[in-house]
Amino acid sequence: MTAGAEEGGGAVARYLLLGLGVGRHVDGLVDAYYGPPALSQRVGHAPLVDPGRLVEEGRDLIAALDTGAPLDPDSGSEPFSEPARIRRRRWLRAQVVGILTTARRLAGEPIGYAQEVESCYGVRPQPVPEEEFAAAHRRLEEALPGSGPLGQRLIAWRESHAVATDLLPGAIGSLADDLRERTQRLFGLPQGEQVEFELVTDKPWSGFNTYLGGLRSRVSVNTDLPVLSTSLAHLVAHEAYPGHHTEHCRKEVGLVRRRHWLEETIFLVGTPQCLVAEGLADLGLEVLLGARPEPIVAEHLRPLGIRYDTEVIAAMSEASEALGAVRANAAWRLHAEGADPETVVDEVARWGLLPRARAAKAVEFLLHPTWRAYVTCYVDGLRLCRQFVAGDPERFRELLSEQLLPADLAA
Repeated sequence: MTAGAEEGGGAVARYLLLGLGVGRHVDGLVDAYYGPPALSQRVGHAPLVDPGRLVEEGRDLIAALDTGAPLDPDSGSEPFSEPARIRRRRWLRAQVVGILTTARRLAGEPIGYAQEVESCYGVRPQPVPEEEFAAAHRRLEEALPGSGPLGQRLIAWRESHAVATDLLPGAIGSLADDLRERTQRLFGLPQGEQVEFELVTDKPWSGFNTYLGGLRSRVSVNTDLPVLSTSLAHLVAHEAYPGHHTEHCRKEVGLVRRRHWLEETIFLVGTPQCLVAEGLADLGLEVLLGARPEPIVAEHLRPLGIRYDTEVIAAMSEASEALGAVRANAAWRLHAEGADPETVVDEVARWGLLPRARAAKAVEFLLHPTWRAYVTCYVDGLRLCRQFVAGDPERFRELLSEQLLPADLAA
């Protein structure tokens, strides 16, 4: 029995303690925490808990949830309907299953890659046939001007859109202001929310939102490799408006402050909430600007002297979306089939039509112990969120505001 249960904190307090406890073993597992300081201080000041003990606590917590243990000290007086209470308990249980899976891996339990992904993120990975990538290559061949081998042409065209580092703050700021205003009009933003952008290096990802609580985020943009104008608007939308920052803010106000659902004060890698978060963030630019956002993006970048080939980018984007699954196949090759990483880099470069440095960066992310299974959050997350929203902004508002599982998006 955890300390949270012994003190009457309910299942939610036990979940927070479990997530913080496992997070001490895995750098980056706790993506955000702005819950009760006493819980984080207790975990931080206590001796490191053995992973085997954390596995026991996770299994005990699932059993408690299944037998109706109170979620909060005052759960009996919750002013919510029975379906809402069931949905909340179901969401919390799926989160615990995810974090328990990480604890089991830490304790040395053998877990197959497919089972790891399904237990953590609520979907079972399936490799995409390479013929689908070949078909995408044929569509790109038709869309990309010029002659010569497709890979060389695409790499040269893509890299010609690199943005000088000194131009990034102005471009990011201009896009963020516009997307923030559109997000405010369409979905609403709480008063006082704020995003700070910074440029960083030596990271395995291209962009990262650190939610600080109190409606504030720090968005880090990695410049290890040149940032491309073709992806800049998507990056801002994904990390800030209407993506991660917007979701965190709306849930802090709507779920934490109003409903007192403190489970939302922790964001844990390796849980289903990540798949929903990445899926809605990837869908965000499309929701705000439509299927063809390029003319609006060009209005922000061209005055700054940043190259942005509107018509070609529009033609290329749909054809290239299928190549997003190249990374998911690479993760499967690495972790399910045990393929040599250098071989996988070559495969990512070939099918993803990437220079080897970018392919190596993608594989570096997939080899990171925190992020090895995370790629499915992008590939399946976008697919499921797009299916759920189906062009209706109100459904996107629900993604931003409520606790949903991958199974809810597929229903």
